[in-house]
Amino acid sequence: MTKTNTEDYLRMYTQMVRIRTFEDNANQLYLSAKMPGLTHMYSGEEAVAVGICEALTDDDRITSTHRGHGHCVAKGAEFKEMFCELLGKAEGYCRGKGGSMHIADQSHGNLGANAIVGGSMGIATGSALRAKLQGSDDVTVCFFGDGATAQGLWYEVMNMAALWNLPVIYACENNGYSEYTKTEEIAAGSITARAEAFGIESHQVDGQDVLAVNALTNKLVARARKGEGPFFLELMTYRYHGHHVGDINREYYRSKDEEKDWKENRDPIVRFRGYLVEQGIATEDEIEAINTAVEKDATDAVAYAEAAAYPDVSEVDMHVFSDIEHALA
Repeated sequence: MTKTNTEDYLRMYTQMVRIRTFEDNANQLYLSAKMPGLTHMYSGEEAVAVGICEALTDDDRITSTHRGHGHCVAKGAEFKEMFCELLGKAEGYCRGKGGSMHIADQSHGNLGANAIVGGSMGIATGSALRAKLQGSDDVTVCFFGDGATAQGLWYEVMNMAALWNLPVIYACENNGYSEYTKTEEIAAGSITARAEAFGIESHQVDGQDVLAVNALTNKLVARARKGEGPFFLELMTYRYHGHHVGDINREYYRSKDEEKDWKENRDPIVRFRGYLVEQGIATEDEIEAINTAVEKDATDAVAYAEAAAYPDVSEVDMHVFSDIEHALA
């Protein structure tokens, strides 16, 4: 069902704030040299993850990207386990071994982030094929960026998904840049037309409008459950940070005025907050109470993760498959 009541709207707002707050804290952990490796901030794109994931159940699956914290939070992940994962701690979702770009939460249907651009496309399509073969009604959403549309795998899986009417939704988060290059300079023609060439119904939607994203996704998920898939979405959005946390000097590929315009005039959280107040769904005080509660949850979770234990050295080969006997034969 489309989200129409106060509780659901406030949950969507809270989830977007949770994503932004998580990313703010993750960025500080990196800047303070407490977090190993790089991470890719999802700030600015919150309406995409929340709008889509609020249309899904825990039985529905998603696959994520290197910029995957937002998807993970939106699909139901908890702060403590996520921060533990980023800091390499044993209580993380992958026992501290996946980190930022390989975080997963299968208890909520998140099959995992992927450091390979477009790398999860085959996984998502395989998940949808599994659902069809088993006769289950779950749907899989495959998140990826505009740059991933240059990967040949995308065309292979779309062809199969279209031939077999698989319950999969390909969600392209077009944030305007493929790493450091404008999308228009790496993608010839229309991105939606590429999916349409396979006979896949395609839609373009404002990725900064959580209600628009959610309404469309609800309709497509319901249809996919009835065997009318696959579908393709191009969600027009924007990342506030650089390609990764170390990308701080962006003037050579995008202007400060452009960033300012998106932040001041198209921020998904600010827009939705204004809507909630304007419609009498929540007061400014109630909104601030939500923000404060989320910030406290994040602060407590970071402190917990910093004090948590690392995995024992005995776990070095845990969850790793190696046919040693065959290799030594």
